[in-house]
Amino acid sequence: MKVLVAVKRVVDYNVKVRPKSDGTGVDLNNVKMAINPFCEIAIEEAVRLKEKGVVTEIVAVSIGAKVSQEQIRTALALGADRGILVETDVEVQPLAIAKLLKAVCDKEQPQMVILGKQAIDGDNNQTGQMLAALTGMSQGTFASEVVVEGDSVTVTREVDSGSQVVKLSLPAVITTDLRLNEPRYASLPNIMKAKKKPMDVMTPEELGVEVTPRVTTLKVEPPAERKAGIKVADVAELVEKLKNEAKVI
Repeated sequence: MKVLVAVKRVVDYNVKVRPKSDGTGVDLNNVKMAINPFCEIAIEEAVRLKEKGVVTEIVAVSIGAKVSQEQIRTALALGADRGILVETDVEVQPLAIAKLLKAVCDKEQPQMVILGKQAIDGDNNQTGQMLAALTGMSQGTFASEVVVEGDSVTVTREVDSGSQVVKLSLPAVITTDLRLNEPRYASLPNIMKAKKKPMDVMTPEELGVEVTPRVTTLKVEPPAERKAGIKVADVAELVEKLKNEAKVI
């Protein structure tokens, strides 16, 4: 079984992001970049399936600028077998990403595509569902457990009311939730081996996909600073402030 894993380059989750002075976007100068945490979970799940003997090949694919090769190399160090970079300097949005991944799927013919449920930069939670619709594959979103059985896969989904178990026919698209697994760290020997693993580079034009953004960001600004809280002596004072100052009752 071949598995395609999508990997996105984002600002490291430990970094406090700042908008540019002109408000046109997020300032990325001298900012540490990393694999989207949900994509790390997707890589880990693919590697675990390979360790169980279910998966034979893992292909890591990323869409973005040339520097996204760093995240693909990290995925290779974590256990992926080869990488694909769809290189573009355009700010690619979810629908275009889904179309590019479909084009890659048409070439690679994977039996399973695993993606993070969302990226921590845009928080869109759209690409996996769009990809499933475009390819006609089954979809299991917000996965907290994945069990492959022959030509089907059972996915336990995180839903508002608890958990939902669905059985999907392969090929399938799966998006990962936080409780699916805990990603491993890449060892130094595997980091060195990753440098020798193959990586193909292609462009959206070669795949026949138009990636012009459909949505324009008008302004990016930090949230308003919250006022400091106060302590009240008793319930009567609390009610008085809620009524006369906050005016919520």
